[in-house]
Formats: sequence, structure tokens, C-alpha cells
Amino acid sequence: MRWGAGRLRASRVLIGHSEDNALDEARSLVLHALHLPARLPAPFAQARLLDVEIAAICALIERRIAERVPAAYLIGSAEFAGLRLRSDARALVPRSPIAELIENGFQPWLGRRTVTRVLDLCCGGGSIAIGMAVHRPDWQVDGLDLSADALSLAAENRALHRLESRLRLIQSDLFSALKDEVYELIVSNPPYITDAEYAAMPGEYRHEPKLGLTSGADGCDATLRILRDAPRHLAEQGLLIVEVGEAERALKRLLPDLAMDWIEFSVGQMGVFALEARDLREGHARVVQLCAERAL
Repeated sequence: MRWGAGRLRASRVLIGHSEDNALDEARSLVLHALHLPARLPAPFAQARLLDVEIAAICALIERRIAERVPAAYLIGSAEFAGLRLRSDARALVPRSPIAELIENGFQPWLGRRTVTRVLDLCCGGGSIAIGMAVHRPDWQVDGLDLSADALSLAAENRALHRLESRLRLIQSDLFSALKDEVYELIVSNPPYITDAEYAAMPGEYRHEPKLGLTSGADGCDATLRILRDAPRHLAEQGLLIVEVGEAERALKRLLPDLAMDWIEFSVGQMGVFALEARDLREGHARVVQLCAERAL
């Protein structure tokens, strides 16, 4: 593990898709190569490896370096909100800070409001939807995504956690496949990378579906469409939570008067806002105007 961390650091691979430091990523790769569980009993640390095992570890770490494949794809899984999920190139690696909100029950943002139906918009491989369904067994969850590949991965993760009765998956371009569905909570991690940012990104991102990353010249196209169409599907006292990452600055410039509450996480702000349904409806006219100007 120490050797692997050194190789990863020396090769300047991007760490951040599933782990946030080279030692933890090396640990994940080593344990996967040895077919050992992520939570390893302490005595195993004293074990001596066979030559064939050392070769397998070296080959996996060198592939990580040479091909710049995210570790989660090499391992085939990632952890999100305390859950182990399957991960491959059909969808982005689960890594949203919304995991912290899920584990905290979306408090204090939800307050005492009653929640029965929730929507994960742009669900990808299902991490947010599954996290909500597992942590809140009293919620009925819908997951929507445009990508059939991503939804196939989400279905595998749904089966892995036995959520078929409480998690519905729908192929949809944002809200387009919904009719009169209404939710008390809508959560979304849509694409928000600008075209210019994508062109300059490290090689790891080339292995992820571009559909889940880019959203126009300023990264705001998908979010503006969500803000435009959400009022029809958001309950009267509903709450909308959206991750926009580095597009936060552009969105604030576009909608300076919209009452978006930017969430403070344990590590600081991460470009995630909460918006009450009443505030969205008050600022809706400006959102509609922006979408029309962009022909969205």
C-alpha cells in the first residue's frame, strides 16, 4: 500500500473520484487485487504476499497510472453514503457531497415537513436515489436519467440493495417523461461542467460519460431547465436541492435575486443549493426568460 501510494503520487494521477488521497486509493486497489474486503481485519496487515499476488497488485496500480482509469472502475465499486455500489463506465463515479445530506436526513433543510415521495433527477448509476431509499425506508423514490446505460447500472444497484418495491427507475430527459407526478423533495446532481473546462480536464474524466458532465458554455443549461420545469412537479411546500459545483458563480450572476440557500458541508461549501418551492415560483419568470434566450 505504501509503495502504491508513492507510485500514484509520483505519477500525478487524479485522486478524487472515490478516495481523496493516494494512500486510501492504493489501499483500495491492493485489497481488490488480493480479493480481500474493504474492512480488513488487523492481523492481515502482517501477512506476507506471494509473488503472484505482488505481480497482480503491481499490474493493477500500473494500469491505473498508464490508462488513467478511475480506481472505482478498476475495482468495480465505490462507497457512497455508507453504501457499497457497483461502479463502471456506464455512469459517473459516485462522489457527490449530497451523500452527507442523505446521511443527515437532509436536516435542517427539510425541517418538520412531511415527505413521502422524492425524486432523484439525473440519477446516473442510482447512488443518490439508493442512498435516500436505504436511509429513509418511509420514502418512495423515483430515479430519472436520459441514459439507458446509466439506468441499467442503477437497476443493478437497486437489486443489490433489494429496493425494487420502493425505487422506480424511468428513462427521461429531465422531467419530460413525467406527467402529473408531484414530490415533496427533488434532488439533482445534473451536468454542470463547461465545454472549456471539460477540454482541460485530466484523463480520468475521459472514461466517464460526457453526457453526465457537460452543460453548455457556462455549465448552467441543465440547471436552468430544472428550475424552469420543477414547479410543476414540486409540492406546494416542497424543497429542491441541486448540485452545480463550480457553476455556482455563473448561476448567481444569472439569477442574483433567486433565494438559493448555499449549503455548508463539513468541508465547506461545495456548490449545492436548497430552494423552497415558493421562492422558485416567485423567481420563475426570469428563469423562463433565460431558457428562452438560450433556446433550451
